[in-house]
Amino acid sequence: MDENIKAWLFDILQSIKEIDSYFDPGNRRYDFYIQDIKTKRAVERDLEIIGEAVNRIKKAKPDFELTNARKIIATRNRISHGYDSISDEMVWGILINHLPRLKAEIEKMFS
Repeated sequence: MDENIKAWLFDILQSIKEIDSYFDPGNRRYDFYIQDIKTKRAVERDLEIIGEAVNRIKKAKPDFELTNARKIIATRNRISHGYDSISDEMVWGILINHLPRLKAEIEKMFS
């Protein structure tokens, strides 16, 4: 695997781990998330990093297989440029439903 792609995959994995660290283990709660502006902004920043890393991977190697790559990039663009259209529910859905799968997919690439 190309060294740049490895670095970007590592950045994605690191951002997911950072997001995980914002919550007490086994206690990821929506009510905490929506009440803590620092956590919300930190999560959004990590999602931007994930989206930018995926974008760089796809530009460097368009045929690189990564589930939901277009949606990840679109989410990054929406957070960066359409910040007023971001809802807590949308971000929470990504945290609960999509990040665990993305994390598993990337960890598998490194194993």
